[in-house]
Amino acid sequence: MKNKGRVLVTGATGYIGSHTIVELINAGYDVVGVDNFHNSSPSVLDSIEKIVHKTIPFICLDCSNKEDFERVFDQYPDIIAAIHFAAYKAVGESVSKPIDYFRNNLQSLINLIELSYSKCGKGAIVFSSSCTVYGEPDPENLPISESAPVKEATSPYGRTKQMCEDILKDSTKAYPWLKAIALRYFNPIGAHPSALIGEMPSGVPQNLVPFITQTAAGVRQELKIWGNDYDTPDGTCIRDYIYVCDLAKAHIAAVERLIDENNSADKFEIFNIGTGKGLSVLELVQNFIKTTAVTLPYSFAQRRPGDVVKVWADPSKANEVLGWSAQTPIEDILLSAWNWEKKVRGIQ
Repeated sequence: MKNKGRVLVTGATGYIGSHTIVELINAGYDVVGVDNFHNSSPSVLDSIEKIVHKTIPFICLDCSNKEDFERVFDQYPDIIAAIHFAAYKAVGESVSKPIDYFRNNLQSLINLIELSYSKCGKGAIVFSSSCTVYGEPDPENLPISESAPVKEATSPYGRTKQMCEDILKDSTKAYPWLKAIALRYFNPIGAHPSALIGEMPSGVPQNLVPFITQTAAGVRQELKIWGNDYDTPDGTCIRDYIYVCDLAKAHIAAVERLIDENNSADKFEIFNIGTGKGLSVLELVQNFIKTTAVTLPYSFAQRRPGDVVKVWADPSKANEVLGWSAQTPIEDILLSAWNWEKKVRGIQ
């Protein structure tokens, strides 16, 4: 396969970053990864290398430190594009430590933009954004498209996603050498089919699927479903669950669009990355039980403050413009998450 050039991946050993590196290499790109292991482990790098059967160039650093970050560009002057995952991401923590979140999440992106120009003379950035920018969508706006209004964020974390999008939008207007795409993810779940990389939160999981798999593995006593009195068919919240490997492939499609010299599209574009199908929390739980044949004790608890009732994507723009679509059935996704959990816990 012809080499397509080198892509910088920040937050390289995180959940989505690690899967994206695998897909980049599968698609014929070289990479250089950076991470400071704030919310990940060096062991992830070993696992990526086992999957792709090659050594991954990697530098441990903090992207919000410009002098440190500059080393990457000095060492790898052949970078043609960057995928920017590096960010603090705990919603609750961001409420108690807003300045930390603004400093880290905004400064790392600003540094990336400046270094792209000063070191490479041009910039092509894929930004890891989120459907949280839509807030609680009006029912008539479902499924939600990119033209839906961006609502006031409910946390400093969510606000940094909105502000980073604004930074990119304004910067692409001001600087002729810069292009960017923001991918607004819905709910990434699952693990690589090899069961070598997956979602491994520290402490009590904030996301549903790791809580399900940890309960199935006996790490948690019981799964709590927050609220069964919502205005939905079964009373539980509805989300758009996207397979992490499908999501990773969307980044490759975005990179290829940015580096295509024949592409005369807007210099800043936004795409929803989801399946286009809403699935309730209870449906997901029942799907897991049916697919794995594992006993999963669960009960209903009071609503959790700040939870959106229902949101799912209209991914037609990504389908048509990027040529990307979600491919993996929910049963396969949940099985991949369970296989990953079993591997981590040493369960046969």
